[in-house]
Amino acid sequence: MTRTLASLFGTLQPMALAEDLAAPLLALPIPGSAADPAAAALAPAAGPSVPDRFTVARGLAMVPVRGILTPNMAQYERWFGWATYHGLAETLAHLAASEDAAAIVLEIDSPGGLVCGIEAAAEAIAAAAAVKPVHALVSPLAASAAYWLASQASEIVMTPGAVAGSIGVALTAAAHVQPGANGAQIFEMSSRHARAKRPDASTEAGRAELQRSLDEAEAAFHAAVSAGRSIPAAELAARLSVTDDPQDGGATFRAPEAIRRGLADRAETRAAFYARLTAHAAPKPRSPSRAFAARAAAAAALARS
Repeated sequence: MTRTLASLFGTLQPMALAEDLAAPLLALPIPGSAADPAAAALAPAAGPSVPDRFTVARGLAMVPVRGILTPNMAQYERWFGWATYHGLAETLAHLAASEDAAAIVLEIDSPGGLVCGIEAAAEAIAAAAAVKPVHALVSPLAASAAYWLASQASEIVMTPGAVAGSIGVALTAAAHVQPGANGAQIFEMSSRHARAKRPDASTEAGRAELQRSLDEAEAAFHAAVSAGRSIPAAELAARLSVTDDPQDGGATFRAPEAIRRGLADRAETRAAFYARLTAHAAPKPRSPSRAFAARAAAAAALARS
């Protein structure tokens, strides 16, 4: 039986993921060489290498943010070209300091991913945006965790038909209520003072702990969007709701509605977007090195003698 990527995501993992939009990706089969991470670690040269995390042309750095986002799943990066939070954090830190990149584009096509590790990547995007323009191009999807990242950019541009939003966090929980196929009843237990390690979703206390974890992650998500998009924190939940009840958030929006709600800045074709940016982004002239300056000064002194 072919295993799919969905089988790698277990229960009780907080996900900032638009599951309906992620369904085609989760249904992908696990490549044969990627199914055994231990074997891959022993033979890293086998199979495709990790793709370039960015390209730079005419002073504009382009960083793809694709696929289901994870902290550091090298296999996803190698086999599918999907972004990881560790990779994005390293890339943004490098580009923020690079004289070759006058501006940065996050070209986003992702339904989101895991919550674990995202804040480091989001903070790296915000830090880069503090020193040079960082443009998020939603082409065509920035949902949930992917929107969390996009919200930290200097501007968010959506291509025709693009979708953004799905701001919220969810998880899947399971409890054993009857014997399994092998006839065994499974009991999951934790040590006396570690009850929160394995919350039992069939109990009120277990559900309360799971809800606490989700609400904590959502609070971090909302705080990032509020700061990145300059939306007052007290207004954000109402802006995201599709009804008069602030709890009815989590929806995705096309460009006109996303712009109206303050979640994006403009709608633009991909060609027009890059034409606008390349007209203004040019590499900064390199400063002469100390060695070059010393040689030039020596040559000038020799010419005067």
